[in-house]
Amino acid sequence: MSASTPKANNHAGLAPLASRFVSIAALPWEKTRHPGVETKALVADPQTGLLTVLTKMAPGARLPDHEHVLIEQTYVLEGVLHCGEGACKAGDFVWRPAGSRHEAWAGPEGCLALAIFQMPNRFHERDGRVVDFLGNDWRKTWGALRARKAAK
Repeated sequence: MSASTPKANNHAGLAPLASRFVSIAALPWEKTRHPGVETKALVADPQTGLLTVLTKMAPGARLPDHEHVLIEQTYVLEGVLHCGEGACKAGDFVWRPAGSRHEAWAGPEGCLALAIFQMPNRFHERDGRVVDFLGNDWRKTWGALRARKAAK
């Protein structure tokens, strides 16, 4: 099994098919390269690209131009998440088809959301580079996996 909860200290030694109970409060908030945006990775599977994250955005924080490689799902827990197509308020859900591209930002109250990705986003940098959320070259990190998924 390649899926894990990064930073979970109570998962070592679990049997392969055991449930993974995650204490969200025990996971640290991790700063991202995007000012005012922090995450807690709940499930990450580098072999499939699956990623589930809790994302906290400070008031007005922005995620720049990015593309959803496969379906992305977001459930807003607190605040409001905006994009050029509308706003998703606390208790609302938005999902985006593969290939959709946009910017997103938190409202004046900030935003806390649960996001589920089938594969990490492509961020389109102003200098022409295409990177993942961590700033790694998207093609080098995820390109081969994307090609395998596309071939299926």
